[in-house]
Amino acid sequence: MPFVGPAAQAMLRAEQKREGGVTGFVRTAGRIGGLAAAALLLGIAPALAEAQPRPWLDGKLLEAAKREGSVGVYTSTNEREGLPLFKIFEDATGIKVHYIRAGDGMLVSRSMIEVRAGQSSFDAIFSTAAHKLPQQMLAQFVPGEAQHILPSARDPQRRWHGVYANYNAPAYNTKMIKPEQLPKSYAEFAQRKEWAGRTAIDGTDYDWLKGFFQHFGEAKATQIIRGMVDALNPVITDGHLALARSVGAGEYWLSLNNYVMLSSNVQLAGGPVEIFPLDPVVLFFAGVAVNAKSKSPNAGRLVANFLLSQDAQAHLAKFGRLPTRKDVPSHPPGVLERLHAKAVVPVVFGTEDERKWQKVFASLFRKR
Repeated sequence: MPFVGPAAQAMLRAEQKREGGVTGFVRTAGRIGGLAAAALLLGIAPALAEAQPRPWLDGKLLEAAKREGSVGVYTSTNEREGLPLFKIFEDATGIKVHYIRAGDGMLVSRSMIEVRAGQSSFDAIFSTAAHKLPQQMLAQFVPGEAQHILPSARDPQRRWHGVYANYNAPAYNTKMIKPEQLPKSYAEFAQRKEWAGRTAIDGTDYDWLKGFFQHFGEAKATQIIRGMVDALNPVITDGHLALARSVGAGEYWLSLNNYVMLSSNVQLAGGPVEIFPLDPVVLFFAGVAVNAKSKSPNAGRLVANFLLSQDAQAHLAKFGRLPTRKDVPSHPPGVLERLHAKAVVPVVFGTEDERKWQKVFASLFRKR
C-alpha cells in the first residue's frame, strides 16, 4: 500500500473544499492515483475518511443549490433541536439556512397569506402541518433518501415525506401510579374513578380522535370516550409539551393521550414518565415539503433530502423523536417495538378534517 504524503492529502482537502465533496474527491483521486485514494479510504488518512460526503449530498443538486446561495425553511421544530440540525446541513453544503420557527397553525396561516399576496417566502417547510397546505402550493418530487423511509411516510401524490413519526399513546407518572394499576384498554379507564381530576388531554388532539374513530367505529368510539370523560373528568390542556412536563412534575398523574416523542423527551430529561400503548396507536408524520414557487428550488430539495437522511434523523432521535427510517434506532431503545405491538392507525389530516374533528372533540370532552 503506497504512502499518501502531506502534499496529496492537502490537495484532496483543497479540492473537496472548492468543488463540494464527492465531485472534488473523485476528480482529485483520479489525478493522485487509484491506490492512493484507496489508501485514504482504508484508513491511512482517517481525518479525510471522516470527511467523506454523506449519501444525501447529491453532487448535481448541491452544485445547483450553491448557485442559489441560501434556503428559507419554515419549521415548528424548536431551536434546541433545529439550530444544530441545520448547522449539520450548512457545514456540509456551505449553504446558509434562514431558519424561521413558529407553531404549526401559524406556519400554515403565514404561508396562505403569502400566497394570496403573491409572495414566496419559504423554500421548504418542515412541520406536522406541511401536508395541510393546498396541494398546488407544494412541488411534486421524490428525494433520493425517501427510499429508506416507511411506506406510510410517503405521500402518494409525492408532495410531502415524513421526517419523524408522531405516535400517540397515554403516559403516566411512575411515582403516582403503579404499573399494575394501568388499564389494559381505553374502555377500562371508565373503571378508574379514583383518578378523576388527575388526568388530562390536549385540547387539539383531533388527529388522535380521527384515528380512534377509524379503529373502533363511530358508535363504539363515542361510547368509550364518554365513559372516560364521565369517570375521569379530564382537564383540557393547551400544548403537548406542557402536558408531558406536567405529567412528569406530578401535576397530572396521567395523560389520556400525548405524543410519544414528547413523553420520551421528558423521560430522557429524568422525569418519572412512562408511556403505555393501547389499541389504537394513532400515527401521523412531521413532514417536509418544497414550495412549488420556491426561489431556491434546488436548495429546498436538498434540504428535504437531508431531513430524510440518516444524519438528520439520528440527530432528531437524540431528543426522543421517532425516526421514519428503519436504520435509525429509537431513543430510548425499544419504543418502536412496543408501539408496533399494538394496532397502529396512520392518519392524514386535512383542513376540512380539522374543522370536523374539532367539533367532535368539543362535543365529547365538554362537561355534561
